[in-house]
Amino acid sequence: MKTGKVWLVGAGPGDIGLFTLKGLKVLEQADVVVYDSLVGQGVLSRIPAEAKLINVGKRASHHIMRQEDINQVLLEEAQKGHRVVRLKGGDPFLFGRGGEELELLEENGIAYEVVPGVTSSIAVPAYNGVPVTHRDFCSSVHIITGHKRAEKEYDIDFHALVDTKGTLVFLMGVSALPDICTGLMNAGMDKNMPAAILQKGTTAGQKRIVATVSTLEEEVKRQGIETPAIIVVGKVCTLAEKFGWYEELPLAGWKVLVTRPKELISRTADKLREKGAEVLELPAIRTVPMEDQNLLHEAFSKLETYQWLVFTSPTGVRVFFEELIRYGKDIRAMGNIRLAVIGEGTKKALKERGLLADFVPSEYDGDTLGKELAEILSGDEKILIPRAEKGNEKLTAFLTEAGASVSDIPTYQTVYEASQLIDEKKEFENGEISCAVFTSASTVKGFAEGTKGLDYSKVKAACIGKQTKAAAESFGMKAYMAEKATIDSLVKLVEDMKRSE
Repeated sequence: MKTGKVWLVGAGPGDIGLFTLKGLKVLEQADVVVYDSLVGQGVLSRIPAEAKLINVGKRASHHIMRQEDINQVLLEEAQKGHRVVRLKGGDPFLFGRGGEELELLEENGIAYEVVPGVTSSIAVPAYNGVPVTHRDFCSSVHIITGHKRAEKEYDIDFHALVDTKGTLVFLMGVSALPDICTGLMNAGMDKNMPAAILQKGTTAGQKRIVATVSTLEEEVKRQGIETPAIIVVGKVCTLAEKFGWYEELPLAGWKVLVTRPKELISRTADKLREKGAEVLELPAIRTVPMEDQNLLHEAFSKLETYQWLVFTSPTGVRVFFEELIRYGKDIRAMGNIRLAVIGEGTKKALKERGLLADFVPSEYDGDTLGKELAEILSGDEKILIPRAEKGNEKLTAFLTEAGASVSDIPTYQTVYEASQLIDEKKEFENGEISCAVFTSASTVKGFAEGTKGLDYSKVKAACIGKQTKAAAESFGMKAYMAEKATIDSLVKLVEDMKRSE
């Protein structure tokens, strides 16, 4: 029997952009993923759909599974021959108990690798404008666990920490904040030493409170703080106001849900992240090529008889050319056929295949495409439209009315899907997601299918066009429409929505 392997992978502090390239590559090939509560949602959304998921939910003192049982799970899954990824927040060897998990694997001869992760002790201060070292203030940094075992005294030498005169970073120490501050002052630290608590760093929930060792506890009571958070003590905390760069980004503090099909999502998500948003990539739909492509193959047999080929989505372009190759032909079979596309994304998909669109409507929607293309037809053209199973019926109606002979062929289906890992309904109910981005009416319907029972008036919807906006409004969402049906315009709309808050 084939023995599997275990990878201990550090997921970083939350921002998917801080997840390592090696970590992502290993995760995408996983058969089994054993994950913690502190793993960022952006990383969770990259887990393969077919992977077996095991939530061990470790966070501070709240554990779904004991450490000994986690160790056993890793062993058993590897013994079944699986590729097992143990996904941990931050770095697996920094208070992540990674060493304990490896001991049992080593004893049983299981192969393993460790993929380090970006630790919150460095990244979270950086996202708050706090350099943990600065030659004007300190020459060392010290990372300490703030977690204290129940009914036990701290095993921390506060005097030694104070004597270092370095920056002190306490992880998992929110509940012990009073003990930490008191311990430092009792060990001789100046009560006016700057100190900060940094909440949910590198995510939209990021918040900081800067005070002193003697006043931080009181400020936390006054302003409130949520876990996870880290405590930083040292003169470098005074630089936060000066160097705080994250909050200057236009979408900082906003969590945006992107619902496009997985193969189309990255460009939209990347542009939103560049503006500072935390992006939750949860496709509401999945496109699946039709099993029976006989109608399309029949059209391929007489492709030279069509005057126009009309594409209404990048997916339509992809499926068409995949099937053309499967049929045994390539673009040379298209002859003098003219190409019409619904908008910029579809135009780009054609260009990537070495083809330029002959016609793009003034507005990127099916109605305008049908109306404006009909105006330039001579009256008896044959038109091929390979597209989604349920497409805009007005498009074919406008062309038929103009005298064209239209072959409207379904080449792919739209399937609704929902996340197994993230409860979108709960996130909207708790006000944790600032807005949802929709690029088609079908993404709106897919989102609604996966969030039944949600009060949709709580959803701010950024929509790419009229039909998408109408679909969002039909569910009672507060819908806004981009000026143009492009991704850039959609991102600008999200910025405008935040600005008008």
